Amino acid sequence: PLERPHIPSLKKLGFTGADEEILSKVQQSAPHILASCSSASSMWVANAATVSPSADTKNRKTHFTPANLSAMYHRSIEHPDTGQILKAIFKDPAFFEHHSALPAGIHFSDEGAANHTRLHSNSSEKGLEIFTFGQSAFNSAFPRPAKFPARQTLEASETIARLHGLDAKSTLYVQQNPDVIDAGVFHNDVIAVGSQNCLFFHEDAFLDKDAFLKELGEKYPDDDLCLIEVSGSDVTVEEAVSTYLFNTQLVSLPGTEGALQIIAPMECREHKRVHAYLEKLLTLGTPVRSVTYIDVRESMRNGGGPACLRLRVCLNSAERESIKARVFMDDALYQDLKNWVETHYRDRLAPADLADPKLLEETRTALSELTGILQIGPVYPFQDQ
Repeated sequence: PLERPHIPSLKKLGFTGADEEILSKVQQSAPHILASCSSASSMWVANAATVSPSADTKNRKTHFTPANLSAMYHRSIEHPDTGQILKAIFKDPAFFEHHSALPAGIHFSDEGAANHTRLHSNSSEKGLEIFTFGQSAFNSAFPRPAKFPARQTLEASETIARLHGLDAKSTLYVQQNPDVIDAGVFHNDVIAVGSQNCLFFHEDAFLDKDAFLKELGEKYPDDDLCLIEVSGSDVTVEEAVSTYLFNTQLVSLPGTEGALQIIAPMECREHKRVHAYLEKLLTLGTPVRSVTYIDVRESMRNGGGPACLRLRVCLNSAERESIKARVFMDDALYQDLKNWVETHYRDRLAPADLADPKLLEETRTALSELTGILQIGPVYPFQDQ
């Protein structure tokens, strides 16, 4: 988590004085700004960054580019601290390369891994990186949505591919259907999801589906590509959005070569047509062998399903061994984090509490303790004070 309320952002907006004075001033004169600078939206790590594994990059290092998230102010303030955290975890320059977020503004608007998919063959180390964009900032020949803004530009995706040193033969750009953006699909991970050699997508997800699938077939490195296309007659776009069918997690099953499991929110189980489709999917002979439903209603009410937590970082054994931070989950770390939450989290929070100096103090105390638990060193601005 990031420090919230974010005092450095409030100072940039002209609020002065000691921290408690700043909180009081902004609460009195601009409570909407205090709310924006207190947002916990960084929990949606699918928007944190774009990551290219070393198998795909020219210099054989894993590359990270924090997303600028410039379409929304409350998210646009995340990337400096997100970048620091990534650098603290993936620290060894022999294995990892970190880039700054792209320039702010609409031309290079970047929303991270939510619009990035990597497919790879079971028999090939190198993968195919797919960048989905909503519009081109400079080329008006590309159509645009009419109702909602497209948060990822072609130009941003192309820039990340250059920064990461990706091979053009293993990189693919595809435009998201503007109509599905206007239906509420702000990120590609609400209408398509890929894992291993499998792409699970709605038939209306992409603007020129046939051309995309043709290029995908030509660039994919082997003959084991699996395409699972959901027709509108089985599940409409509106049904997919409301149940987060494609914002599910698609994960590998241990001990079963190539088998996948869908982890879906309970909304998929309770929607008659979506549940019927998932039951049918298990009979089609695809890599998807099972579906597990979980109750994440509080997450859904805050605008995100399971895949909003997806920021995949593919590591080989040497890269993993180089990571000294305590960030790989095991029973001991789980218990330490559970104790940390139970010690530091308030059991209720009201809007007026955002201006409480004690909340800021409690937050900083908790975050300082967390950096110790994870053994990543100081990463927050207040730790330099």
